[in-house]
Amino acid sequence: MSKVKSFYQCQSCGYSSPKWMGKCPDCGAWNAMVEEKSLPDDRHHGQAIFGKPKPQPLSSISGGKEKRLTTGINELDRVLGGGVVAGSMTLVGGDPGIGKSTLLIQAASQLSREGGKVLYVSGEESPEQIKLRAERLGINSGDIILLSETHLEGIISVAAEMSPGAVVIDSIQTMYTDELTSAPGSVGQVRECAARLMHFAKRAEISFFLIGHVTKEGAIAGPRVLEHIVDTVLYFEGDRGHAYRILRTVKNRFGSTNEIGVFEMSDTGLIAIENPSELFLSERPQNVSGSTVVASMEGTRPLLIELQALVTPTSFGMPRRTCIGVDFNRVNLLVAVLEKIAGLHLGGMDIFLNVVGGIKIIEPAVDIGIIAAIASSFREVPIHAKTVLFGEIGLSGEVRAVNQVEARIKEAAKIGFERAVLPKSNGMRQREDPALEIVGVDNIQGLLEVLLG
Repeated sequence: MSKVKSFYQCQSCGYSSPKWMGKCPDCGAWNAMVEEKSLPDDRHHGQAIFGKPKPQPLSSISGGKEKRLTTGINELDRVLGGGVVAGSMTLVGGDPGIGKSTLLIQAASQLSREGGKVLYVSGEESPEQIKLRAERLGINSGDIILLSETHLEGIISVAAEMSPGAVVIDSIQTMYTDELTSAPGSVGQVRECAARLMHFAKRAEISFFLIGHVTKEGAIAGPRVLEHIVDTVLYFEGDRGHAYRILRTVKNRFGSTNEIGVFEMSDTGLIAIENPSELFLSERPQNVSGSTVVASMEGTRPLLIELQALVTPTSFGMPRRTCIGVDFNRVNLLVAVLEKIAGLHLGGMDIFLNVVGGIKIIEPAVDIGIIAAIASSFREVPIHAKTVLFGEIGLSGEVRAVNQVEARIKEAAKIGFERAVLPKSNGMRQREDPALEIVGVDNIQGLLEVLLG
């Protein structure tokens, strides 16, 4: 009989130690070391079902385009890279109640029409609860098979016998295997269950969707190795107080990363938004200082987003800087550039910056919009409503070139903008567009002169 091994493992990062420690030496978390037990790793799980794998020369493997199934939800297909790849594993994370289960049961309904039966495994809800959600969403498909189970070996046995087109696991933190004695949701259980499911998915060519819980910091609960195991990682972003949800690709072995899909939560489920730029600008105020529109690239998609800034004299000894949707440190850097290069006295001003619509922007090309919005609010001079901006700002006040300029300009012209202010080096390479005036600037002094006079 194999001897049981006992060790202590950090529940935050997965670091293991033969003895207990109050503080994890790897991630620094306190009281995160929990005792776990496991058998020696001499098992061969897949051989009983599929046989022993054989090595193959690279030249003998047939290439070509991977097989994909479309989910019928255009925004989900976009973030997946064009559809679901057979044998892939996708991890979907997000805050509780943001719509993960709703999105996947809608996707399961569409997949069942193209790829055969879909196995929906729930470890948190009963089949009756899932049925109630499906009725609310108008879904009543006989090809969606519900299974209320948390035992990993039982799930794999059912999937191997049924051979569905796709499997949804809701959620991976509730699954457990008999070969580990630790509780469900622990680092060992999450890692082992995900690895076993990935091995099964690749050999059986069944697409898996895993729903993952998130921590207070917004990261997927469990070890980071969970994100390394899967093929695609999707994060649901957005406030439950807003109707809009952003589905962002963080990792994708079959497509581009940082791709986003935009959804609206309604009574009948999540509705894909085909033209998010027009949606984000629909309630933009006219002739108001501190408001500007920037053209940002999210993966391969250009988005026109409104930035709003409010600059007021501070009532305290230390001025406040509040940023929602953009990097706080980046805004502080640009404020310093405005003070040093442009001569704006912002040291005694409270500065509040907001990205309208609840979206988060990490692209440096929105620097020029942040600068313009803050300067507009400080001088109380509105920016022309039909002007769109994009460009990166350097520490010496220069406006640096960005990529994918033509896609940004085409999106702005489609929405109805009349002027694009962009880096001068980008503007010199652009053809004249009769629908859009192109203005190139090379420093922030020229930028403020063009926008504010």
